[in-house]
Amino acid sequence: MLIEVQGLSKRYRPRGPMVVEEVSFTIDRGETLAIFGDSGSGKSTIGQILAGIYPATAGEVRLDGQRLSYPLRGPARRRIQILFQHPEVAFNPKLRLIDSMREPYRLFHLPYTRQGLCDYLERYGIYEEHLDRFPAELSGGELQRLALARAMLMDPSFLVLDEPTSMLDVISQAQVIQLLQEIQQEREVGYLFISHDLSVVKHISNRIGVMYLGKIVELGDYRTIFGDSRHPYTKALLSAIPIPKIGVERKQIILKGDVPSPVNLPGGCRFAGRCPYATDKCRQEEPKLKDVGNTHYVACHYDNLE
Repeated sequence: MLIEVQGLSKRYRPRGPMVVEEVSFTIDRGETLAIFGDSGSGKSTIGQILAGIYPATAGEVRLDGQRLSYPLRGPARRRIQILFQHPEVAFNPKLRLIDSMREPYRLFHLPYTRQGLCDYLERYGIYEEHLDRFPAELSGGELQRLALARAMLMDPSFLVLDEPTSMLDVISQAQVIQLLQEIQQEREVGYLFISHDLSVVKHISNRIGVMYLGKIVELGDYRTIFGDSRHPYTKALLSAIPIPKIGVERKQIILKGDVPSPVNLPGGCRFAGRCPYATDKCRQEEPKLKDVGNTHYVACHYDNLE
């Protein structure tokens, strides 16, 4: 197994709320696990921990069976890379792009020639004339493809993709997703794909984890999640996706109430206050993530309700 995450938890202040709590999952070579959830669910925090930006409060991450220590150093620093939602943050705005692209060569003592770099970048739709510009002079799509090219210079085995297409137009989104899929097929890179766009998640993922207030509430194969979801929160999210057929409408599940504050979480199930099926048991006892068959995991006391 490429990546193993066990009991991962994170709080940013000593007495602050847990923004991620006891999250566990695995990602194999050549596999994409998509993490989906509302803003504030903790999905980006998980990605940033795996990429070495923040340390975990508890739990562990293993790469090829070896427990990682943070900050990441040595081979692990090269083997795990991240692509951000805003591609411009990957580049120094005061440096020409040629200088930013030289950094991996310098840091990891790779043989460098300008022509070699240009030949390499053509694969990503970036050409020599782009390199003498500053980051602000490229479009979002061009800059994200360049960020991906720089990440792949490190020869990583795992990429954290933190909403890498959400700030791009439709054409640029398609170009970046196609590149990611081609790279994964060629090099068996594992992806953690973080997104709030279920249409993109459906297109790129092998498995999907649905998060709510810092916990995974459902995890399974993408066909299972889209075709046989069991958690009421997942069902509500999927019900909002339009059906691309004229005259066919999906019955949308409208969730009532507000998302609880992470500072003052209710007892029992965190979703109980908004769930149409909640009972006293839900409000008193927090459900555990359990296997309901075929590696499909659900954290709900009543996961068989239709």
